[in-house]
Amino acid sequence: MKREEVFNFSAGPSVLPTEVLEIAGKDILNYNGSGMSVMEMSHRSKVYLEIFESVKSKMKSALSVPESHEVLFLQGGASLQFSMIPMNLMGELGKGAADYAVTGNFANIAYKEAKKYGVINVAASSEDKNHSYIPKQSELKLNPEADYFYYCANNTIYGTEWQYVPETGSVPICCDMSSNILSKPVDVSKYGIIFAGAQKNMAPAGLTVVIIDKSLAGREMACTPLIMSYKTMIDNDSMYNTPPCWNIYILGLVLDWLEKQGGVAGMEKIKREKAKLLYDFLDESKIFKGHAEPDSRSDMNVTFRTGDEAKDEEFCKGAAAKGFLNVKGHRKVGGMRASIYNAMPKEGIEKLVEYMKEFEVKNRV
Repeated sequence: MKREEVFNFSAGPSVLPTEVLEIAGKDILNYNGSGMSVMEMSHRSKVYLEIFESVKSKMKSALSVPESHEVLFLQGGASLQFSMIPMNLMGELGKGAADYAVTGNFANIAYKEAKKYGVINVAASSEDKNHSYIPKQSELKLNPEADYFYYCANNTIYGTEWQYVPETGSVPICCDMSSNILSKPVDVSKYGIIFAGAQKNMAPAGLTVVIIDKSLAGREMACTPLIMSYKTMIDNDSMYNTPPCWNIYILGLVLDWLEKQGGVAGMEKIKREKAKLLYDFLDESKIFKGHAEPDSRSDMNVTFRTGDEAKDEEFCKGAAAKGFLNVKGHRKVGGMRASIYNAMPKEGIEKLVEYMKEFEVKNRV
């Protein structure tokens, strides 16, 4: 298939803006007359440092990051943050405490990892209904003495998303925004740490963006490796070791593209319109049913199924034949999943809904 014949609904790595890929392709052999690809440059060269500083500035601008916070470009994926956060914020090994909201697969993995380093309280869990909802503020069982509160803003596997920022008093909030960062404005000042793997809305896999309140740095456990210390990375401007140079460059191109869409405020309007197309159809459908409860629905990952595994398989097979790729749901939920991140054009959702309507007519009992 040709690129223009395909709509990639993968949960990640996911679709990137075509404009970004075209610019990167043009620059790949010779960036800005340097005679080198960005992938070949020294990360400490003048030409690359200009890229690095520009991207960092764009990231701060996109999310209105206050002076109290630092933007870090790290490696290890979002999963490394599952260890870095407890090791850096709980002080002494085994003596710290934290609250975790377990609303999906990755929040659960983070919770299990944190238990290696301190006393972890499950402040809320949606496991009782197969993670189909987000707990309300009144349902959070919080420890006012906790070193931090942790939650995952958007759950890619189950298709749920937090529609509010939890209130935790003076306890710092740590949030995994891997799958909805840059899709809406965020009040960064409310968070101690925001982190996100790049491969959903920002860049290729291999880059992790961390936005941290600088006052939280320097509390790490004695056993924390230097490369996993936030203070080390802040002091070295993310360059204690070689950063993921190419990915940071691509992030810069994505941020330029995002600005053309009206920034995060403009993208919030666009993504709501795209998600509404799918959810409006699901609400009226006689054979498709969404997994997430209406007030907990994700605008990034729409999960649904027919309730008949054979029909689900038939749907996915037909979708692939029409160029709708990677719509099969995760094994924990089954059915289908349409990941409609920032770079997914509205046309992709419109055509997917057309196919869903055709499939429903064909399979209506």
